[in-house]
Amino acid sequence: MDKLVIQGRHYLKGSIPISGSKNTALTLMAAALVADGPTTLSNIPNLRDINTFARVIQETGAVAEFSPSAHTLTIDPSGLHYPEAPYELVKRMRASFYMLGALLGRCGEARVSLPGGCAWGPRPVDLHIEGLRALGAEITLDQGYVVARTPGGRLAGGSFKLTPSSVGATVNLLLGAVRAKGASRIENAATEPDVVIFCEALQAMGAQIDGIGSRTLEIQGTDRLRGIPFQNTPDRIELGTFMIAAAIAGRPGDSVRLTHAAPEHLGEVFLEAFKKTGASLHIGPDYVEVAAPEALQPVSIETGVYPGFPTDLQAQWTVLLACAHGNAKVHDTIYFDRFKHVPELRRMGINAIVEGNEVVIEGGSPIQGVHVMSTDLRASVSLVLAGMVAFGETHVLRVYHLDRGYEDLEGKLSKAGIQIMREHYDEFADPPSH
Repeated sequence: MDKLVIQGRHYLKGSIPISGSKNTALTLMAAALVADGPTTLSNIPNLRDINTFARVIQETGAVAEFSPSAHTLTIDPSGLHYPEAPYELVKRMRASFYMLGALLGRCGEARVSLPGGCAWGPRPVDLHIEGLRALGAEITLDQGYVVARTPGGRLAGGSFKLTPSSVGATVNLLLGAVRAKGASRIENAATEPDVVIFCEALQAMGAQIDGIGSRTLEIQGTDRLRGIPFQNTPDRIELGTFMIAAAIAGRPGDSVRLTHAAPEHLGEVFLEAFKKTGASLHIGPDYVEVAAPEALQPVSIETGVYPGFPTDLQAQWTVLLACAHGNAKVHDTIYFDRFKHVPELRRMGINAIVEGNEVVIEGGSPIQGVHVMSTDLRASVSLVLAGMVAFGETHVLRVYHLDRGYEDLEGKLSKAGIQIMREHYDEFADPPSH
């Protein structure tokens, strides 16, 4: 198993490129399955989740050819003949559940394992199932699998209101609706950039979708969709993570430049909170420049559905607050137990207390380098951020979580002044005797 070893208290400097969006890429891969010809996606990050989903797609008989060096992925669904997504692969990440909508849209039938993913929740799939039933699917559960079929081989179409709004359910319903016989309406649809870009890709394929970017989507099903070339958008969560890194680990007054970015996708709530920390922020059309302040100001945040503060940035924000002087809170309204990083941060000397679905942080205490354990994707990157500003050496274990969502994190940080390296270790080795 791999770990990251970080020598703390080195300044972040220079320029860091932002990779393509993981979350958007996964939706685009699913979209390629409902087309009638090959689709070539560019700006696709080389991540564990991308490779896992490519394997899920290959299990169906479709072709998925990924070039990590070129960051391109070509999917040809013409050979798709086995509409099943097996537990062995789907358990590795929840986004594999997009196969349910994609296979229903393309084949009119699907057998998809209930998903796994990060070790926190709840993220139920009930919405996906009820929504697809509203569009005409007949769905049963069989030994941990969702088994779906459509009378006549195609969804009929229909109307469904998502309560609550959900990115995953919005994507799955769209995948079914664009190839349905009739019209569909999705109310309280998610408006995240991931969903907007996904809808634009479907439109480019020939799908008829009205209301993109709004809470109500009107879809007219169509018989055929064409394969296309399509460029993935930059990763907004990676951008936000590196902005926080620059604010806490940059040399005060010296800018860190983040390139190949789409800053407009972060949302005003995050950007306004970031400005209040005292960090200098300059936003260009495809880049962001951040300069650390002499003293960070504590800014409490509350996560919310887009364009609210992203739940995927709250763990990183906790570390920022630990570096500020004063007290502040992080309140997560999206997920109620997404604080598994806090006990690990407390081992580093950070004074943080979880109360229900919020964590209270008293900033200003020295952060010490120790051995810490990753529990999920965003929690693990918060431990890396803490290690960057800690005194001494930090070992972040189980970084396979990180590899799901951050492309070459240690390489990017190393080139930007941080002393960080990847090492292999034995998870079950006994400690050295004294």
